Amino acid sequence: MRNEFTAIVEKEGEWFISYCPEIPGANGQGKTQKECIANLADAICLILEDRRADSLQGIPDDAIREVVMVG
Repeated sequence: MRNEFTAIVEKEGEWFISYCPEIPGANGQGKTQKECIANLADAICLILEDRRADSLQGIPDDAIREVVMVG
């Protein structure tokens, strides 16, 4: 599955700074724009993994789980 998100990138001095408006708290930085975007992508993955783990806590053992594919 492929997910696409928006990266907003700004240059501050010698650094590129980025954030993703769709994923609050996802930020990246780097000396190059490419490094900055790669760091932002890593942050997005970590946040989504953490949110998924949190959301699955407390689901009853007898609940039926199915995988839903989108996009």
